[in-house]
This record gives sequence, structure tokens and C-alpha cells, in this order.
Amino acid sequence: MTGLIMLAGLGTLAGLGASAASGDGVERRDVSKEQYATLLGQCRYADTQSAREQCRTNVRETYRIGRTDRELDCRTYSGVTVCGTLTLGASERACVQDSVSKGLTYRRAEVECYVYE
Repeated sequence: MTGLIMLAGLGTLAGLGASAASGDGVERRDVSKEQYATLLGQCRYADTQSAREQCRTNVRETYRIGRTDRELDCRTYSGVTVCGTLTLGASERACVQDSVSKGLTYRRAEVECYVYE
């Protein structure tokens, strides 16, 4: 299920900043070394080797190490840090709804369902 999230997240990553290598002339988005490592680390939650590789490729093409991007939404819950918009599939959204109804904050539920669902 996390593979679906990662595939959806790949579109989000691509939308955040296009690669100069894509030929469209758009510069890669600067992020700190820590943010870059987090973005790459998120790829490990993809279900398949192919999805993990594609995620890493998208991060490398979309971001470069530079200045901290204060607009990049990074958060840590249950020892897991993620950055950016998390696009959740149906079961992850249901997980979030259930967790929120039980008292968890939306942001925490989103991260935990993204990682563990």
C-alpha cells in the first residue's frame, strides 16, 4: 500500500520543482542537506524496488543541496521524518480518518498511515 503512496508522492515531488535535465529550463529546488536526505529516505517506503528507484531518481532530478527550504513541509512523528505533501490512497485516507476519530492529530495520523499502512 505504501507503494501507491510513493507513486502518488512522486507526482507531488515532480510538481514541486522540475529538473533542469528535463529540458524545460526550470532550475532544481534547493533544500538543505538534511531535507535532501529525508526526501531520499522517504523512498524506502515504496513497495517495490522499481518504485523506490523511481522515487530516488525523482528526488535527484527535482532537488539539489543548497539552502534550507523553509517552505518545504517537513515533520517528524513516531521517529519518522517526512517532507512535502503526502498523497494518500484510499486505505491510507481511511487510516487517517480512523486515527483522527480516536484522537490523533491529522498531521501525525497522516505520517503514521503513510509509513505504516
